[in-house]
Amino acid sequence: MPNKTMHLCGFMNAGPVVHSHALWRNPRHETPFLSLRHYVEIAQILERGRFDLMFFADRLAIADRYGDSHVVGIRHGDQDATRLDPLPILGAASAMTHHIGLGATRSTTYASPYGVAREFATLDHISSGRAAWNVVTSMNDGEALNFGNVQHLGHDERYDRADEFMDVAFKLWDSWEPDALVLDRERGIYADPAKVHHINHEGAWFRSRGPLNIPRSPQGRPVIIQAGSSGRGKAFAARWSEVIFALQPNVERMRVFKADVAASLAAQGRPPNATKVMMAVMPFIAQSRAEAEDLRDLHDSLVDPLVGLSTLAGHANADLSTLPLDANVESIQASGSQGNLAALKSIAAGEPITIGDAGRIYGRGVMCPRLVGTAQDIADELADILHSGAADGFVISPAFLPDTFADFVDQVVPLLQARGLVRRDYAGATLRDHLAE
Repeated sequence: MPNKTMHLCGFMNAGPVVHSHALWRNPRHETPFLSLRHYVEIAQILERGRFDLMFFADRLAIADRYGDSHVVGIRHGDQDATRLDPLPILGAASAMTHHIGLGATRSTTYASPYGVAREFATLDHISSGRAAWNVVTSMNDGEALNFGNVQHLGHDERYDRADEFMDVAFKLWDSWEPDALVLDRERGIYADPAKVHHINHEGAWFRSRGPLNIPRSPQGRPVIIQAGSSGRGKAFAARWSEVIFALQPNVERMRVFKADVAASLAAQGRPPNATKVMMAVMPFIAQSRAEAEDLRDLHDSLVDPLVGLSTLAGHANADLSTLPLDANVESIQASGSQGNLAALKSIAAGEPITIGDAGRIYGRGVMCPRLVGTAQDIADELADILHSGAADGFVISPAFLPDTFADFVDQVVPLLQARGLVRRDYAGATLRDHLAE
């Protein structure tokens, strides 16, 4: 099969945990997740590996659904124990890198379209066209309470609001025409007012006059990333996204998801290549398969199942402490992430999976499939998935930082480059250019 470009993304949280809940317990060295230098170093490693982008997931609350308390999550360090705001970090990273795309999460439920449009127009300017926005609708009551809303919006209602939010943000980014900025110093003409427009939006959720107070950015608007995996989430992603981040536990579910995306794109009247579907994987790389398995086992030994249940409870927006550890996950009634729960239930392939099992699975990697072996093994497996049509690329999720990224860039990327699957250098100027390769 002819080679195609394998798109690569580095997945990050600005905190002690990514998908791996063992990440901050790295036995080799401390993980300085409160340090800017830590994140800049990671961005530089990924750029050295010619990654398309790095992006930061985010949440707006400490997880406190397990036992209706933050005790377990804070004690053991779950996925929401600490989250720095990723946008200032990416602003700094933009000054220390030149090509890699820079993505941050912002919620359409707890932000304003004008504020988000302004933030990402700024990032796109200062990075010379490398900004990406990971769009989330937020999913639990803790976030609602932090923003003064006693009850969180329903699942589909969040997406209804998000559709209008996107519409307003796009209008704001387009409120300056591409040639509106004149900068004629001799005549003293800053910009052409005839090419800067009010948007005068009035809808069910938002009112905004506009225009944005920032000229049109290099990309016009940030690259849009989405990770919705429910039916409503997939429809939203098919309408707006340019990158879809998917977390599917095995290749079979990757193929099903990719086919669903294709159908959803067609329903929206968009071409099949309108968005890149990038599947999350967590590699464990060593000089032999046995050593890689030892590394994986060491990693897993550092995870308390309770910390996985704390994160799962936050994702599901359900208090799982009320269920016995030997109860089947089918008994979970949740208003949070429907796609994650469906994927979790699929892992057992018809066999029972208990709440305790779910805690272990979630703690070690939130269902992120693990690739364990030599660099050649990992390169072969990624190439097979790509050529099977199950993915357009991969979101690399680290077990440890910066170790996983450094091992992948130094050992796996050269093998993929030798096959013509990964670029040897950046060809375009912007993130959107990278993704078009």
